[in-house]
Amino acid sequence: MTSIGPHVFVVDVEDEPGVLTRVSSLFRRRAFNIVSLTVGVTERPGISRMTIVVDAPDVAARRIEAHLWKLVNVIRVEDVTRAAAVRRELVMVKVAADTEARTHVMKLAEVFRARVIDVSPDSLILESTGTSDKIAGLLDVLRPFGVLEVARSGHVAMVRGANSVSAPAETDEVAETVPDGVSYSV
Repeated sequence: MTSIGPHVFVVDVEDEPGVLTRVSSLFRRRAFNIVSLTVGVTERPGISRMTIVVDAPDVAARRIEAHLWKLVNVIRVEDVTRAAAVRRELVMVKVAADTEARTHVMKLAEVFRARVIDVSPDSLILESTGTSDKIAGLLDVLRPFGVLEVARSGHVAMVRGANSVSAPAETDEVAETVPDGVSYSV
């Protein structure tokens, strides 16, 4: 079955200058647009984690995964598109909110579990985490008030359960005591 859609890759790389350029160039050379790219440190010193979302057919996604493995600084590549994984995104939204609209905006924020992180006389800044759909829903309900600015982090993803490929070897003993398929996320 071939489908075109967003593929989510989790890539562990050496924390070295130029690695991000090499990874993004791989996508550029093959004419794939990166929908989302998030990079950060991991629990292991000297290792960074990239979460890359790209719209590609399944066949192309497998090729991309193979090409990522060929890059010198790449330690691990995992396509978590169909895996049981938790996916989240962070958004900060500045909304026009005079004294009259402020209460309405704050009630909407509460419904979406967004937090007010800044208040000024004519606006509020909200912070929220969640799926892309939740973030889109929040932005939709805030639009009538006047969205002044949006900053989104991009996707991060983590496979559920203790049997993650990226888990250090010493957690293997713990993984055996956790029942398969049991994982909860909020």
